[in-house]
Amino acid sequence: MGNIKKLDISAYLVIGPENTKGRPVATIIKEAVSAGFTCIQIRSKVASARELIQLTRQAAEVIEEAGKSDEVALLVNDRLDVVLAARSQGIKVDGIHVGQKDIPVKVCREYLGEDLIIGLSARADQLFDYIKTEDVSQLDYFGVGPLHETPTKPDCGIGEDGKVITRSIADITKVAELSSIPVVVGGGVKLADIPTLAKTGVDGFFVVSAVTEAENPKQAATNLVNAWNNYNSKTKTF
Repeated sequence: MGNIKKLDISAYLVIGPENTKGRPVATIIKEAVSAGFTCIQIRSKVASARELIQLTRQAAEVIEEAGKSDEVALLVNDRLDVVLAARSQGIKVDGIHVGQKDIPVKVCREYLGEDLIIGLSARADQLFDYIKTEDVSQLDYFGVGPLHETPTKPDCGIGEDGKVITRSIADITKVAELSSIPVVVGGGVKLADIPTLAKTGVDGFFVVSAVTEAENPKQAATNLVNAWNNYNSKTKTF
């Protein structure tokens, strides 16, 4: 997986310039990494390709400065072009996260090779059938959500009827049992959710605003990591 020793999605931050209340993306990533976050995803629907490449460069530099380039995975959401351009410029980006309507996983794998990480947002509708039947041979992990409705991504979890399907703890526990690859859960996750979430058997949680919009992002990130580590029922490595 590039230079990542093993993929750790236990504490996963999704961030873009629209999420930070005007603060530098790189600063918040630095604080999250120092607090123990293990995976960073650059995601923006407003930034240009050039801006995304620059954000990816800054994130890679911050991770390297922390001495965690072989531990913390740096991913880009949706934009295979940005991943390829960043890598051609010598930026250490470790993979991509895609949704159902993005570039197909098979195409991502063809361009990125076997060593890079590919994560996929599992479909909200028919979730259990999907997790059981999807060909996971090209994938490294599933993203599942939302746990709650979230203003950060209002279309997250929309079913065929246009209504948002949120995930109960029972659903999440079942997904963890069914999935043959690691599962990370998010969508409106707050500190209060972590103890329950950590006991479901999933491999991690992802957050956006709980860290990126916090008054003190480093403290918020630290609290989330500590809560996960205190309550996590799983010591599985992969």
